[in-house]
Amino acid sequence: MNVHRTGATTTPRLVIVGLLIFAGACRHRQPANVPTPAPTPTPAPAPAKAAISSASTLIQAMHDRYAGAWYHTLTFKQKTTLGLPSGGEIVQTWYEAGRFPGRLRIDTDLTSKAGVLFAHDSIYNFTGGKLVRADTGLNELVVLGFDVYDQSVSRTESVLRGLGFDLSRFHEGTWQGTPVYVVGAVRGDTLSKQFWVERDRLLFVRMFENGRQGHTDVRFSKYVPAGGGWVATEVTQLVNGKRRIFEQYSDVRTDVDLADALFDPRRWASSPHWAVP
Repeated sequence: MNVHRTGATTTPRLVIVGLLIFAGACRHRQPANVPTPAPTPTPAPAPAKAAISSASTLIQAMHDRYAGAWYHTLTFKQKTTLGLPSGGEIVQTWYEAGRFPGRLRIDTDLTSKAGVLFAHDSIYNFTGGKLVRADTGLNELVVLGFDVYDQSVSRTESVLRGLGFDLSRFHEGTWQGTPVYVVGAVRGDTLSKQFWVERDRLLFVRMFENGRQGHTDVRFSKYVPAGGGWVATEVTQLVNGKRRIFEQYSDVRTDVDLADALFDPRRWASSPHWAVP
């Protein structure tokens, strides 16, 4: 996944002349009662922003910071470097399109129409243009990197709890010299499932998780401004300390007009595609 005042100056000499003329004209008149001007009301102080001291106040702050400004759709070209068990690497070009909240399409091969679709709390996998697997589930990175800025706070909290984050655990820390908020773990705990948010811009930067693969560490970096929000143009996934996936984004576009069919699993192979002329 952002008045010029003008004023006239009065020559002091003209002010004095004007006052003298006014005084001469009023010399033989009874002085008028000059009303006392009403005191200028003092504007009420702006309400103080709530301190961020819990997962709930953090999620609320993330939402409010970009409310009404964050983009709703996103497309980009992705250079994907995949680490192999043998120690080598392969590089592929993927094409991604998102409609937020909740939908992301990843075309891993445009020619063979292979890829994965996240939509309506479900995950669909395609090979050769055909659906080969479907399951319930959500993409945590879509929730933390994009959806949180657009959907309701209550929805985000519910989804994160369902994904296994303990929202009662919260602390502040520092990562790569940058202050961060940490949700899902107490200070010193690097094993529990947790996510980190940069304090100043309130952007998601890191997630830890332990699963079947082992200890997974996902990092969002090199954020650039985009359509009233931000996009991390590099995403790194480490598994047990070794780089597994490295993504580099280019041709980033926001608020693109995307067809509904693009996110319909029944029309995976037939829908118009934004990357194909």
